[in-house]
Amino acid sequence: MTMLATTNNAHAGNFSSLSHTSVVATGSRMVGPDILRSLAILLVMLVHLPLNATPGILVTMREYGWLGVDIFFVLSGYLIGTQLFKEVTRTGAVDFKSFYLRRAFRIFPAFFVVLGLYALVPILRDSPTMQPLWKFATFTVNLGFDPRAGNAFSQAWTLAVEEQFYLVLPLLVLFLYKRIGTGRVLGLAGLLTLAGIVLRYAVWDIQVGTLVAEGQFRPAFATYLRDVYYPTYTRLDGLLFGVVLAAARFFKPELCMQYLPPKVTIPSGLILVIAALICFVDRGPLAGQGIFPVFQAQLGAVAGFPLISIGIALLFCAMLDLEHVLSRWPVPGAALVATLSYSLYLTHKSVFHVMRLIFGEENLQGTGGFVAYLIGSFAVAAVLWFCVERTFLHLRDRMLSSSK
Repeated sequence: MTMLATTNNAHAGNFSSLSHTSVVATGSRMVGPDILRSLAILLVMLVHLPLNATPGILVTMREYGWLGVDIFFVLSGYLIGTQLFKEVTRTGAVDFKSFYLRRAFRIFPAFFVVLGLYALVPILRDSPTMQPLWKFATFTVNLGFDPRAGNAFSQAWTLAVEEQFYLVLPLLVLFLYKRIGTGRVLGLAGLLTLAGIVLRYAVWDIQVGTLVAEGQFRPAFATYLRDVYYPTYTRLDGLLFGVVLAAARFFKPELCMQYLPPKVTIPSGLILVIAALICFVDRGPLAGQGIFPVFQAQLGAVAGFPLISIGIALLFCAMLDLEHVLSRWPVPGAALVATLSYSLYLTHKSVFHVMRLIFGEENLQGTGGFVAYLIGSFAVAAVLWFCVERTFLHLRDRMLSSSK
């Protein structure tokens, strides 16, 4: 596409993507993505933390911990998009074998180890029942995911969304390369965003709204999760705007510098995030009865996701521009949390559950319980990282380097 064809390759290296491979290979990290990745996983863990072990100062934040998922989506879209843009600009093609091999070595080993433990050792399950194993193994667990039919290892729905998206993204990048210009790319992104808004509105109006009108709030909330919150086709906003941000910074860096400096992206990003949070004041039909709470719930489901995604993308853009400032005052522990984030994501719910079984929930309350849950989660995640993740990342790097 024109946007790609007019790229100055001198700018390409300025926006190289961050991955765990780069951490292993070079020992260097970008501070901004580390901070976002750390914040995302800590928010996700906070959502699943037992309420009686949640410090008072975090109780309110816990209600919005689901934001961690949207941060992950934006970050992933940006990082993978940048990798693909670098390759297609350099070679004019996408090495599908290398791309999918990298994704497989990055995702599969730790995921299938944890899934195997869930399958073979039922006591580790954070809920008595779970979705069929084949849905996890094929990364389709988010489609038709009714939490009433099994909720163990439920966090895997986000990974399913990403994996399905990454099946399509390389094909899109290759197809659009040199075919359409900047305006049409932005138009396509806008069209996809509008389609998501219309689809969520239709699903809510036809399925969720009917149950709400009948006063069936618990079935309505489960339907909302199954048909609005979990499916890939209703949750593409974060990944989409992550990719758009990657394209803008990679192919049009001079325009980003001119029109999207931190003095613009920080306030506008904050305004959009706050607007989205207002939409999500009542997150679902369980939040209350009456017209106003239900309207707020619908407004969040329909418009909240694109608002929060654009806001996060703008704030991330500012962090990338301010990397030289952030690197002078790195957040203590951010690199460690970011490194362990995938292992933490896979294991934290099971760790919380097992700790309650071993020590008793009554002994895991207050600040002591909070600290204990954190220590247990990070200890298990570190084992998974060192024994599985790092091992296969090194193996991947050796395989790919030997094939060149």
